[in-house]
Amino acid sequence: MARAITSASFSASPPGAPHLALRHPWITRSVSASLHSSPIGLARSPRLLARATAPVACAPDLLQAAKVTVDEYVRNGMVVGLGSGRASGLAIKYLGQRLREGALKGIVGVPTSVSSASEAAKAGIPLNNYQENLQIDFAFDDADLIEERTLIAIIGRRKFEGGESIIEEKSIVKTASGLAFIVAENQYTSDLDGSIPVLVNSGNWLETAEEIDDLFLGDAEVWRRPSSGDAGPLGGDFPLVTREGHHVLDVIFTSPILDLGQVAESLDQIDGVVDHGIICGIPCTVIIASNDGVEVVDNLSKDRVIDSL
Repeated sequence: MARAITSASFSASPPGAPHLALRHPWITRSVSASLHSSPIGLARSPRLLARATAPVACAPDLLQAAKVTVDEYVRNGMVVGLGSGRASGLAIKYLGQRLREGALKGIVGVPTSVSSASEAAKAGIPLNNYQENLQIDFAFDDADLIEERTLIAIIGRRKFEGGESIIEEKSIVKTASGLAFIVAENQYTSDLDGSIPVLVNSGNWLETAEEIDDLFLGDAEVWRRPSSGDAGPLGGDFPLVTREGHHVLDVIFTSPILDLGQVAESLDQIDGVVDHGIICGIPCTVIIASNDGVEVVDNLSKDRVIDSL
């Protein structure tokens, strides 16, 4: 049985408690389904894109999950990666509150986006810009979906503001010594669908889009993300350009995603693909908000068993 933390029962770990030593994902079966391949054209249905990028409704206990994340894992003197999204925004506000109350001291935040930097500044959290050699003790972030079997995450479906960078967001969470994703119950699932953002070089983006299109052979459609509004599959005259100068292709799966790790591996092998919104292969904890309270799972142990509270 997974660890459940109800609103009446959760309490912060005492100072000096082991860092990120909590749950492990339930592995019911292995999935080795291969990706299909049959050529398709660029995406044609605007309803698919709307469904794939729509925000996920937040569970009532998302604030409670944010509080658990801060109280369980953040300690005095830490450098903390500050994630992006609704849940991370709640955690940033609560972290600022704990600093003002004196319950935490010496915290430095490293924002993953313009929005998280803005939230942190409002909350009074001292900030530092991300640098490649920066030691980050702990990071929290939203995820659009978490694959239940593996804890592989999808990020980047949200609308980007100026200066956003999936590359930097992934670097921060992958560099951190400890990582927690904060999600609603319906985002922690074995039934994966929707879109995966893919960063591509702007000069040959169309060729790269066609190669991705061919790779998933009828299982996905490819749209270039516009800077604003709905501009059709090609992204219109004003496509989104990231801080590093890349375009974003939304690969919208019209069939269930059977193996998210295999999707990531396949995308990594395509010329022109710079990065994507799949985070895999790193230890992490998932804080899951539901109507019944908060559940915590992780992949920190090789035996991958679930402990009970």
